[in-house]
Amino acid sequence: MSDTLDHLKLQHHITKADQLKDPYFYLEFEVPEGTTRFDVSLNYPKAKDCIIDLGCLDPEITPFPAVSGFRGWSGGARDSFFIALDDATPGYVHGQIKPGTWQIILGLYKVPENGADVDLTISFDQAPRKLVPQPVTPNPVRHGAGWYKGDLHCHTFHSDARGAPELLHAAAKQAGLDFLAIADHNTTTQRRYFHPHSSQDLVFVRGMEVTTAVGHANVFGIDDWLDFRMTRPDHAHIVAKAAHERGGLFSINHDKPPIDWTYELPETDCMEVWQSAWLMYNWVSLARYQKRLSEGHQISLIGGSDYHQPDQLLPEGPLVLARPTTVLWLDELSEQAVLNAMKAGLGYVTEGPDGPHLSLTSGLARMGDKVPAGTTSFSVHVKGAKGDVLRWVDASGLRREDVLINDEQQISFNQPATGFLRTEIVARENHTELLGEFLGAFKGKKLPLGLTEADILEQPIIRALSNPIYIVTE
Repeated sequence: MSDTLDHLKLQHHITKADQLKDPYFYLEFEVPEGTTRFDVSLNYPKAKDCIIDLGCLDPEITPFPAVSGFRGWSGGARDSFFIALDDATPGYVHGQIKPGTWQIILGLYKVPENGADVDLTISFDQAPRKLVPQPVTPNPVRHGAGWYKGDLHCHTFHSDARGAPELLHAAAKQAGLDFLAIADHNTTTQRRYFHPHSSQDLVFVRGMEVTTAVGHANVFGIDDWLDFRMTRPDHAHIVAKAAHERGGLFSINHDKPPIDWTYELPETDCMEVWQSAWLMYNWVSLARYQKRLSEGHQISLIGGSDYHQPDQLLPEGPLVLARPTTVLWLDELSEQAVLNAMKAGLGYVTEGPDGPHLSLTSGLARMGDKVPAGTTSFSVHVKGAKGDVLRWVDASGLRREDVLINDEQQISFNQPATGFLRTEIVARENHTELLGEFLGAFKGKKLPLGLTEADILEQPIIRALSNPIYIVTE
C-alpha cells in the first residue's frame, strides 16, 4: 500500500426534515489499518440561510452523553481539518488513530427550505509518524492573598477566532490580568499550546464553551471534553452533572439576545451576567439573574469578555479582552483558588482592569456568604467611582441609591434585606462619555446584535456588580 491512499468521497443532500429530526447529522467513513493521518474537506453552498458546522468522532463514540470518542469540532469556522498521530488542526485532537468506523458530525445550524448538497473529501496517509502524548497541565501558584483580576471567557483559533493562544496570552499580559480562561467552542484542544505556559504571572483556568443553537454554557476546571450534543431541554442537567462529577464548574453564558438560555436550569455554579460591553443587552442578563436569585437560587455572578482574539494584538479599548473583568479574593493565585472563589461568589465584576472596586461585607461575612434573617449591618467598600451612583438591591428590588462623593469610601446599609443583598455602581457624571465611547467603537458600522441607538440612549450603564450576600432563615 502506498503512503497516500485514494480519496474517499461522501455526499448527502441535507433537508429541513433532517434538521428537525436531529440538529446533528452523522456520516460514517472507514479508516484503514496503518493510517497515521487523514484530511477532511467540506463543501456546501454557504449562505445566510445555509450554515453547517463540522466535527469528527472516532469509533469510541456513543449516543449522548458520550464520555469518549470526540476528535474535534470547528463549528462553522472551518471547511477542512486533519488529524494525525503527532498533530491536528486547532480544535481537533491528535493521537491514536484506530482503524474502523469513524464519523463526520455536521451541525445543522441553518438549512434552507430546499435543502443543501454536502460533499466531503477524505484522504488517508500512512507516512511514518511518532505518537505524541497529550500535554500535562501545570499547576503554578503565586503566594499571597488579595484581589486578583481575570477574564473567564475568550476564544482562539481553536474555535471561531483568528488569533493564536500566544496572542491571547500577550493580550492578557497587556491588560494586566492575573488569570485567564480560554473557553473555545465544544473543544479543549487550546490547552495543547496554551496551558503549558501557565505560570505564576498568568494562571490559566481550563475551560470549554458548551455551544448549541439554543444556549451556551462554560465548563471550568477539567481537562475532559464534555458532550455538547444537547437536543432536549432537560439535557442541560446531564451536562452539568458530568461537569460536577469531574470536579468542574458549570456556568450559564450570556443569557440574553441573541443566544438566550432556553434549556432547563440545572445545578449551576455561576452565571455570566456581564458579557462584553455593558450596552450589549447585559441589562437582560442582569434581570434574569435577579429573578433567579429572587426565586431562591444561589448562583455566583461572573463576567467575561467573550473576546475573539484577532490575528494581531490590538491596543486597549472598550471591546477587547477583560471588558469586563472578574475580580476575585484569593488566598493565593492558582487555578484551584480561582475555581473555589468563583463557586463561592467571593468577588465582583467591573468594567475593565482599571474599573471601580466594589466589595460588599456584613461583619465577617463576605460576598457569597450567608447571614441570618434580620441582619441589619451591611457595608460596601468602593474605589474609583466618584460621582457615580451606588445601588442596593435585594429580592424585592431596588432598596436605596447613594451618590458617591469620594474616590474611595465605605458606605453602610443598616436595614434588613430580603433573600439577598447585592450592590451595583451606575455611571452618572461620565454616562455621556461612556455612551460615546461605546458608539464610537462602531462608528460607520451597524451596532451589534440588532441594537439601535434608541435601545441604549436611556439605558443605565453599569460600571460594577457585586456578588450577593444571602439572607437565610435559620
